[in-house]
Amino acid sequence: MPKDTMQNHATLYRMVMSDHMCPYGLKAKDLLERSGFLVEDRHLKSREEVDAFKAQHGVKTTPQIFIGDERIGGFDDLSAHLGKPTKAKDGTTYQPVIALFSIAALLAIVVTWLGLGTVFIGRTIELFISISMVLLGLQKLQDVERFATMFLNYDLLAQRWVRYGYVYPFVETGAGLLMMAGVLTWLSAPAALIVAGIGAVSVFKAVYIDKRELKCACVGGDSKVPLGFISLTENLMMVGMAVWMLAKL
Repeated sequence: MPKDTMQNHATLYRMVMSDHMCPYGLKAKDLLERSGFLVEDRHLKSREEVDAFKAQHGVKTTPQIFIGDERIGGFDDLSAHLGKPTKAKDGTTYQPVIALFSIAALLAIVVTWLGLGTVFIGRTIELFISISMVLLGLQKLQDVERFATMFLNYDLLAQRWVRYGYVYPFVETGAGLLMMAGVLTWLSAPAALIVAGIGAVSVFKAVYIDKRELKCACVGGDSKVPLGFISLTENLMMVGMAVWMLAKL
């Protein structure tokens, strides 16, 4: 095979069994094809074939990708080789909160439009904040135990009363739902004001006074969102919403 052709030719070894198809093998095939490679897709159809392949090439995992005669490695190695590195698993990202607040904003616009026939800015902002509270609460409620554990790292009240970490997601979600409906404001607004006020003070102390580098539990206990400005803004939004709702009474 000519050298130029070999450089555009890739051989992919991946598990394709009756009870399991390796997702990273499929991702590797897609990435190679999108990068202009002619892919020779070789399936390892049994556990015996997989073990024999690993032993032959001295590798511990599949898939394995070869470009020409050079073994590149697995999917992460291929991504790095092609200049498209994958995100570090232990890194930080704002993607979850960006996605959540974007969806909350769109929902607020849709609900306002359906309810009023137009986008009334004041009501849209109210709905945006209350919907955000519900969505944030939902993230925490998916695994309350993990949330409560992460929350203990920085929340001042939770550090004094551990059970508060288990109560907080229900208060946030409940207050958000009541604010969306515009009912029982005498209950929802003070509840939101208290938890958000404590949250804002806790985040400010941890980040700006103690200078600690922590992950924020705002989107759940497996969050990779760094504790900082976004977390503080979330709490201040809740405080502002609570004050506004109380002022309307």
